[in-house]
Amino acid sequence: MLRSAVNRHGLGILALLACGGLASAAIFPDAIGAFKKGDVKTISVPDRALLDEYGLDATEQAEYVSGDQHFTATLWRFRDSTGAMAFFEERRPPGATPSNITPLAVQTSDGTIFAYGNYVFQLTGDVPLPVQLQQIFAVLPKLEQSPLPALMTDLPKPDLVPNSERYIVGPVSLDRFFPGISPSMAAFHLGAEAQAAKYKTPKGLLSLAIFNYPTPNMARERVQEFQKIPGAMARRVGPLVAITINPPDPDAAERILDEIRYEQNITWNEKVPENQAKSTLKFLVDVFFFAGLLIGLCLVAGLIYGGSRVLLRKMNRGRDPDEMITLHLGK
Repeated sequence: MLRSAVNRHGLGILALLACGGLASAAIFPDAIGAFKKGDVKTISVPDRALLDEYGLDATEQAEYVSGDQHFTATLWRFRDSTGAMAFFEERRPPGATPSNITPLAVQTSDGTIFAYGNYVFQLTGDVPLPVQLQQIFAVLPKLEQSPLPALMTDLPKPDLVPNSERYIVGPVSLDRFFPGISPSMAAFHLGAEAQAAKYKTPKGLLSLAIFNYPTPNMARERVQEFQKIPGAMARRVGPLVAITINPPDPDAAERILDEIRYEQNITWNEKVPENQAKSTLKFLVDVFFFAGLLIGLCLVAGLIYGGSRVLLRKMNRGRDPDEMITLHLGK
């Protein structure tokens, strides 16, 4: 009896703590422009395995009302911006059009979807102006804005199906978006990531994936394994390995693979002289300038000293006051 009472009391405390934690964890601001926030709730996650692989950390949904206008705001927070970018690509519908809210943003038939740092937002209804959305960005907790992977820009642009890009970071996303390769062959334990997409060809859609490995040697080993897959066409460019499996049009596949380029980006923190010859010439000019200045100072000092000696002799009737005293012992 006592144990039951204690258990009920403990459960009540835990429930209060949980409610307090949920209340304090609210992310959306109380107002966005003239819109006021209503009820806040968490949302269900249909493909939990995929979002866990992307690093899902929190979700939230809120209703905003201003007079007869209203919109629904939903967010997903991830551990880093790469996970948010990957989910943004998966979330946007095929018919979405680009938007200028953020670098990763699209306009949908009922609102907008965009990524900001490690957050992904979906707004439906009477969406506020982009400038008003800054009120959301200013209060985001655990905001992470690391640079996005360069791999997302390495896909060839000609014949790319809009909004077909999908980012792959592990076995789950590989199975969802490019199932022709096994996780062990992709070798995610080596730090591999991939960008998959679809391309239009005269004979149908072609699926392509570009895997990025830490070194060109790793990529060289992987492309040899990829080429063992029946019907696979693979090409290595630096640390990148591009592959398509059973393409409907092999000739189109060859052209797409040939479009893949790799450009190495080097960040140099120290300022490098624009022209080494000009820098060397400037150094020599400075050396001669300071040498001439030193010689000039020596000449001026000599003239001052010599002039002072002459002046003292005149004041002492031709006799030098510092003249050496001699005893003339030889006479």
